[in-house]
Amino acid sequence: MSWFEVLTNAIEQAVGPQAVVYCLAAIGLNIHFGYTGLLNFGQAAFMMVGGYAVGALVQTWGQNLWLSILVGLLAAVVLALILGVPTLRLRADYLAIATIAAAEALRQILGAASLNDQFGGQDGRFGFTEALRDINPIPEGGVDLGIIQFRSYDFFIMLIGWVLVALLCVFIYLLMRSPWGRVLKGIREDEDAVRSLGKNVYSYKMQALVLGGVIGAMAGIMSGLATSNVAPSDFATDTTFFAYTVLLIGGAARVLGPVLGALIFWFFLNGLDLFFGKATSGQDPLIPSAIMDSNQASLMRLIVLGLVLMLIMIYRPQGILGDRRELAIDGR
Repeated sequence: MSWFEVLTNAIEQAVGPQAVVYCLAAIGLNIHFGYTGLLNFGQAAFMMVGGYAVGALVQTWGQNLWLSILVGLLAAVVLALILGVPTLRLRADYLAIATIAAAEALRQILGAASLNDQFGGQDGRFGFTEALRDINPIPEGGVDLGIIQFRSYDFFIMLIGWVLVALLCVFIYLLMRSPWGRVLKGIREDEDAVRSLGKNVYSYKMQALVLGGVIGAMAGIMSGLATSNVAPSDFATDTTFFAYTVLLIGGAARVLGPVLGALIFWFFLNGLDLFFGKATSGQDPLIPSAIMDSNQASLMRLIVLGLVLMLIMIYRPQGILGDRRELAIDGR
């Protein structure tokens, strides 16, 4: 692989299906964390119920793909209610505890051997995207955009995903400039002041949790449709924290923050992996084996990204597009 191919592959990943998935997950978190100040550390749970609803209903029970997508979105609403009813009247950290625990518990349940016939155990469900592939209008040869190329189905998923992202950005832009959106921002800043104006803070928080959770379920559905597979390993705890990284890089409480964050995050996550792999391979590697070998190179991307994220949080905690004032959270 040449250095030019390292660059082009990184660009492909930056706009590819996985970038779309994490962009959607971050958009949901932006409603929770950015606009409302809700500490949801279990976005992977919402992604999981969306993805597994589609995978299990289609493959295990032979249901229609489009009906299964609707069920997945409704399942996210139910999960939000289950998590929100006992926690949203309490301090912010109770929601954080409940969501991260629910995500891990749900992952263990769906991966359990006793439910292998229904959910596929650790292998998950796969091969449930035939209905979507049948309507794919992209030529079999794929799409060549010059320096980057995409396979037919991948480009179709990207097209669907980025159109969905664009529609959600317009929707959130309008929503957050409505009276409803201004109440959410008021709750983030000082919920007691909003309550003193006669607003039902609990109801608004619940609505925000449901809306962000449904968008998170869309991310899980897109993940399943992109890979034709859903498995417990796809929704580990780091899934949520990658989504937070995307949001914090782009800027919380900014409509385009998740979009910019997803592009940058996936470009560098994959670009660094390819760079260090290339730099430690061959007869005369750029980085001598005494410093780093090819086995260690795969870990360097996470180390470098971790350092970059630390520097961002120190010197620009609001992210690239964000405003420092938008990060104020009332944790009572």
